[in-house]
Amino acid sequence: MPKHTNVVRFRVKSGKQAEFESLFSKADNWDGQLLHILARTDEESYVGYGLWESEERMKNAMPQMIALLDSARHLLEELSPELGVTDPVSGTVVFEKQI
Repeated sequence: MPKHTNVVRFRVKSGKQAEFESLFSKADNWDGQLLHILARTDEESYVGYGLWESEERMKNAMPQMIALLDSARHLLEELSPELGVTDPVSGTVVFEKQI
């Protein structure tokens, strides 16, 4: 079964970066998740990245991922009226190279 990945882009309200980072750093380990990364891409923008054993494992963890997002929603700025406060994508891993 191929691995699966999810990526979510966020914009955090000014002055709320430390609180946002703290929420994500305290997140539970979810069954089937191999890697969980939060990266700051500029002063108020972040990308969350997850690597999963399979798409099924990722889908099973959706309620927990949504709960984490819900706990941080008050810290986020709207990206656009169409997207809301997140820009999520996910897909099957087609190439992986560990260095």
